[in-house]
Amino acid sequence: MHIVHQQGRRLAVAALLCLICTCIVRAADEPTLTKEQIKNFLLTAKIVKSQRTSKGITNPWRLTLTDGTVTHDASFQPIEEHQAVKQLASGTEMGFVDSYKYNIAAYQLAEMLGMDDMLPVYVERSWKGDRGSLSWWLPVKMDEVERHKLNLKAPDSDAWNNQMYKIRVFDQLVYDSDSNLTNVLIGEDWKIYRIDFTRAFRQSKDLKNPKDNLVRCDRKLLEKLKALDANEVAEKTKHYLDKDAVKAVMARRDKIVEYFQKLIAEKGENEVLY
Repeated sequence: MHIVHQQGRRLAVAALLCLICTCIVRAADEPTLTKEQIKNFLLTAKIVKSQRTSKGITNPWRLTLTDGTVTHDASFQPIEEHQAVKQLASGTEMGFVDSYKYNIAAYQLAEMLGMDDMLPVYVERSWKGDRGSLSWWLPVKMDEVERHKLNLKAPDSDAWNNQMYKIRVFDQLVYDSDSNLTNVLIGEDWKIYRIDFTRAFRQSKDLKNPKDNLVRCDRKLLEKLKALDANEVAEKTKHYLDKDAVKAVMARRDKIVEYFQKLIAEKGENEVLY
């Protein structure tokens, strides 16, 4: 039984490695575009193919776009659900919102913090009569669930942890009620991406388990958080976040900064910042 299990695991790893190699070859064949070129492509390229995906709660569409020169896939999420009371597996939520607009708001906030390289580019676009968020399809190897199943570890644990620390800080800032391991994707060279924020930006002004989630912080990110301006956030996200959501973001920002400053006083800067 043990031998069969080990053989099965080796086959699974081998299959995954083949998939990784295929993804890398495909990515290498595509031209390198700037962030602005990607935005323009997502907004204007012709949609030539569509397929419903099975991952996630909202089951986004995988669309293939082309502008005649570049052909690339994108994820389309048209979800826009508002309920006064929503019964979820985790309990009852008042003022429930599941919105594609939060994907775009999260990306704009990430841009302001210098973290937009850890999210796919998100834009707003219409398709077949529905408005939704459209994001650049990332060259990923697997998600965190798959990595755990295969018991794989990043070759550079420090680089991996430093990325995860940033993701955890960002998750606290946007307060995603549906944050899960399928939303953490792993790309080439163990690059980490965070996707799917349709249930983020809750009204809570508190942090979620900061002792477990806020361990260390990138120095530049902490400075960006300190400099984050409420008026600028409101202006950048005015089509996607209401005033209460912006106030909640800024309140959580204050608590994140305060938490790390307290941690630095207790442990020393070099133990907390990197």
